[in-house]
Amino acid sequence: MADRPVVAAFDVDGTLTRRDCVVPFLLRLGAARLVFGLVRRAPSVIAATARRDRQRLKEIGTSVAVRGRSVAAVEQVAVTFAAEIEKWLRDDTVARLAWHRRQGHTVVLVSASYELYLDVLGRTLDVDAVLATRLASDGATFTGALVGENCRGPEKLRRLDEWLSTRDGVEGGRRGVVLWAYGDSVGDRELLGAADHPVWATTPVSSVPSTD
Repeated sequence: MADRPVVAAFDVDGTLTRRDCVVPFLLRLGAARLVFGLVRRAPSVIAATARRDRQRLKEIGTSVAVRGRSVAAVEQVAVTFAAEIEKWLRDDTVARLAWHRRQGHTVVLVSASYELYLDVLGRTLDVDAVLATRLASDGATFTGALVGENCRGPEKLRRLDEWLSTRDGVEGGRRGVVLWAYGDSVGDRELLGAADHPVWATTPVSSVPSTD
């Protein structure tokens, strides 16, 4: 195990932050637009909620908030929003992330939040990669669709495996690394279940683990 590279995968919303980031970002893009758009699609929202279909709910909210919006304009909002997220960061889990960095471990954010603003936050936190929910565009404007699946549940594990398969010196995806995983919700269950060192961040996390 010691010969394998070490990777630390962190969920964001509720794990690195004290709160959800998705809804505040959509509201930041335009609260009235989001509210009225969801009201117009109330039957679809109600049906998806009844089915607990988080993928469909994410698709609806994304479409309402960003469809037809300029990529450049939304990216600018994402930059300022990422600065806002910094105020919501948890001291304990950010300290653990910094510990991994000091050990020379590879650090990855794996989140259902939008890649658009997590890329900015990831640079602030000095992580190696961001694997998150992606927005589709035609280059100039957003289409309102997602690229692939909402990065939640099994999709987190799939995306991490896919990314690891492109890394030099890693064979067999996550099985070729020593994996630490941090999460706080049912959407992190598969990722933590596959980890050598799963850490449920529903309670405070020490800045340095008691054992390696």
